[in-house]
Amino acid sequence: MKKLLLMLLLFTLAACQTNQSKPEQNKQLTQQDAAEFLQMVEDTYIKESEYAARVAWVQANFITDDTVWLGAKSIEKMGALQVKFANQAKKFDDLDLPDDMRRRLEKIKGSLTLAAPDDPEKNAELAQIMAKLEAMYGAGKYCVDGECRDLGELSKVIAESRNHKELLDAWTGWRTIAVPMREKYQRMVELANEGARELGFADTGAMWRAGYDMPADDFAEELDRLWGQVEPLYDALQCHVRSELTEQYGDEVMGDDGMIPAHLLGNMWAQDWTAVYDMVKPDNAGETIDVTARLKAHDYDAKKMVKTAENFFVSLGLDPLPETFWERSLFLKPKDRDVVCHASAWDIDNEDDIRIKMCIKEDYEDFVTVHHELGHNFYQRAYKDKSIVYRTGANDGFHEAIGDTIALSMTPKYFKDIGLIDEIPSSDNDLGMLMKKALEKVAFVPFGLMIDQWRWQVFNGEISPDEYNAGWWRLRNQYQGVKAPVERTEDQFDPGAKYHIPGNTPYTRYFLAHILQFQFHRELCKTAGFEGDLHRCSIYNNKAAGEKLIKVLEMGAEKPWQDAMQVIANSRDMDATAMLDYFAPLKLWLDEQNKDRQCGW
Repeated sequence: MKKLLLMLLLFTLAACQTNQSKPEQNKQLTQQDAAEFLQMVEDTYIKESEYAARVAWVQANFITDDTVWLGAKSIEKMGALQVKFANQAKKFDDLDLPDDMRRRLEKIKGSLTLAAPDDPEKNAELAQIMAKLEAMYGAGKYCVDGECRDLGELSKVIAESRNHKELLDAWTGWRTIAVPMREKYQRMVELANEGARELGFADTGAMWRAGYDMPADDFAEELDRLWGQVEPLYDALQCHVRSELTEQYGDEVMGDDGMIPAHLLGNMWAQDWTAVYDMVKPDNAGETIDVTARLKAHDYDAKKMVKTAENFFVSLGLDPLPETFWERSLFLKPKDRDVVCHASAWDIDNEDDIRIKMCIKEDYEDFVTVHHELGHNFYQRAYKDKSIVYRTGANDGFHEAIGDTIALSMTPKYFKDIGLIDEIPSSDNDLGMLMKKALEKVAFVPFGLMIDQWRWQVFNGEISPDEYNAGWWRLRNQYQGVKAPVERTEDQFDPGAKYHIPGNTPYTRYFLAHILQFQFHRELCKTAGFEGDLHRCSIYNNKAAGEKLIKVLEMGAEKPWQDAMQVIANSRDMDATAMLDYFAPLKLWLDEQNKDRQCGW
């Protein structure tokens, strides 16, 4: 899965002046009061948010005790004021207001990721924990006898080694960085739940689920429905991959429970399995395009990769990125300091100061990631003229899906159009290409779902602090058919080894994005007039598809996400059948391979 981080809600919808007055307790509130409150909030957001964003940028790019302290102070201030605004917005709940005013008030109430308690000491404590957890992850290293390796170095082992012991050492080694997080995380959950309850939610998970323009319980059912559509395809892929890895590593390593040990799948979190393609590919796959080799052959460096991705969006009718993007983004890992290399897109001033931050490697994976991150940036700029509370995606899944929709158009035709290859390979290669794409996309879907399933159960107490790790692996077993390679106990805190847990980034957005990107792709390809297999479509340089996409980007969150769906997909419902359409040839092949195998776990 492409790595990413949306800082927007935490750092741009987060500030006010402490001397702002609030509606009087005993006054009969009116529509005019609500209008004045909204204006005050929006003016404050616009005035104060840039400072908070710059502090967050500096902390992520210069990890020191001082920047962590500054980040904690900024989070502390923002958290207190977000809670204040959310509580004040509740006072207008019983007023009969125009739809736009009501929607903006609901957005203000739902803008929090973690709600700090309305207590200065507890707010400060929560802010310090949040800053410390992110810093612990960003500076994390696995050290043995004075030799230390960071996440990038350990991930390289996981992706490239075929030695079981080397893989196990790298896998368990990275998870040592999370052990000290456990106590802090538990306390953070307690504080965040207290803040959520003060806002009227049962817990933090309920607060998160309330932000999707539908009842929270209905949203949970919607996730189950979408997973049910994809599950047969995933089960077929898991069965085949497990069988092929058993050939490589043997029954002693694999076990007999139908699950796959997590360290064997080529990714530190077993969320993307493309690194094991050579072991599981179809015998008749043919040669797939080695994009990494083509990038090197054409002298692509980090900046050229970003320029090429920018050109894709420009080809659809969007304006080029501002010069400040090139001056202020971080493209390469510095040699002299610790940074958070986790790829992310930033909107510093809610207008034109947009940036990406990542440690780009000149390979196919990061080439795709760059396209994804720019999807965030072009989205951010497209809605900049909306009310500041609408300057975000129709839902958070939309923000993740836009760049990935573009990435689905990174087909052989696209690579030929930009000069990376001379000829488009014949369809004989499609089965291999589909397998590689399924190892990236289909393999991710249950992982994308279970991350927040774990957190929601932590927040509501179903998973107690003394079973954080057991609950984590129970859900990974259930959804992915993936297991820990060695016994894990409550002395460990394996969730903390995944950035989005200590970074407090809700994860359901990534699950939704994996559904939406295929639905968007199918509909944009129809708009582009494409006929043929869906996996061969590219909307590069197609203005008709671009016009439809731009309409959705410019909407921001002004309307319910169902309205945005209607614009881009001619439907108000999310639908995973587009993913099934995309991978239909592969599913037929997988079923044939699996017919004599014992599948399931």
